[in-house]
Amino acid sequence: MNRKLSRRDFLRLGGGALALAAGAGLVQTPLKKMLRPSEVVKAQAGDPYDLYWAGTDGWIYLPPDPPIGYFHPDEYAPSPFTTYIFGFRNISGMSPDQITNQKMKAQHSAPLFWVNQYDGTNEMRMQLTNLGMAQRPDLFDAHTIHWHGFRNVIPFFDGEPTTSLSVPEGENFMYIYRPRDPGTYMYHCHVEDVEHVHMGMTGLVFVRPAQDGDTGLYPSGKYAYNDGDGSTGYDREFALFCSEVWAESHWADAHIQLPEWSDYRADFALLNGRVYPDTLLPNAPVVTGKSGNTLWYATDGNGDLVPPTGYDYLQYQPQSSLVRCNAGERVLLRFANLGFKEAVMTLAGIKMHVIGKDATIMRGRDGTDVSYMTNEVSFGAGESVDAIFTAPAYQGPGPYDRYILYNRSYLRSNNLAGGYGGQMSEIHVFPAGTLSSQAYPNDWAA
Repeated sequence: MNRKLSRRDFLRLGGGALALAAGAGLVQTPLKKMLRPSEVVKAQAGDPYDLYWAGTDGWIYLPPDPPIGYFHPDEYAPSPFTTYIFGFRNISGMSPDQITNQKMKAQHSAPLFWVNQYDGTNEMRMQLTNLGMAQRPDLFDAHTIHWHGFRNVIPFFDGEPTTSLSVPEGENFMYIYRPRDPGTYMYHCHVEDVEHVHMGMTGLVFVRPAQDGDTGLYPSGKYAYNDGDGSTGYDREFALFCSEVWAESHWADAHIQLPEWSDYRADFALLNGRVYPDTLLPNAPVVTGKSGNTLWYATDGNGDLVPPTGYDYLQYQPQSSLVRCNAGERVLLRFANLGFKEAVMTLAGIKMHVIGKDATIMRGRDGTDVSYMTNEVSFGAGESVDAIFTAPAYQGPGPYDRYILYNRSYLRSNNLAGGYGGQMSEIHVFPAGTLSSQAYPNDWAA
């Protein structure tokens, strides 16, 4: 019968070890029996969770013209798609048949989610399953969720496969988090992480501070950090996730070839899984009012994503990067980067107030304010930046004023393929009071 290791057992073990060192004999209770863990129970699809993700493969759209060598667009890609990926999908609440139907329907970027700062009761439970690779049934890669930069995770739930568990095809695993530090993070699969990260198993996650809801410091009651003075208060928030596609490596994975990663180059630089001007197109339909802190994109009866209206080719790239706001509002931009190149995101004509870096408020240990104003923010692979801008007065004469937000590195604002696109979007500033309040992050509002 299994039992816990009591203080008495611990002392007996320590005393026995000392006696053994002195040549007096063996420990009375066998070490293997005393330290044997309790029975491990595998998580099942019906177990309680906050969110349930699936790892699989799929296809997305990137501009096919001009073509890149023999590998873009991929000849295997079903119309209207061009590029093979690995990725995650939100399968929370789906039936077993619907879950099975999501194989080969990965999303890029992976679903955005957020959690509230841990208050002693609100653990975050994320369940992961592995649906396997439809395009590559010869691959038996396991998958994990590694919450990049998370300070409090125990190794068992870290997702780094040499010190924690990875999820084989057809299995489930429940991650449990107690998020204590507000700010913007990212997550990714940590199995064969160079390949799996680049292939698209990446997404953005943020932690909301305990200060949220306090309207005495800022009227909206929304904050990026526990600032104590309202300095990180905002009216609207937009997540802007940077990633890249080296077209030849995606072709190689689809065609059972091995990429030579030392030849890496970023043919496409993506913002929320799209390139400009697709970054300006609408979000996919979102179902509001559901429990769980994620963007619940609408699905059909089979559980498949409903594409943005009129843009079927963006079915698996559901998130827009267009920023819309009213004059005078404070807008939080949550930048994160899981490409392999540094990003230098530049906002022409509006100063940004950098208030956080790598999920840490910009203050010294003694409380000194080290935040700063700038037109551009630089952040490398695995880094995040939180910046707030105040929307300037409306100038007219059109329905809104337009400002450009772009990566000032030319090769990532204009894709290496020679086509139009890259990590670029726009800020649209409307007259005060035009737009209603946001219902969710990246919501354009009416």
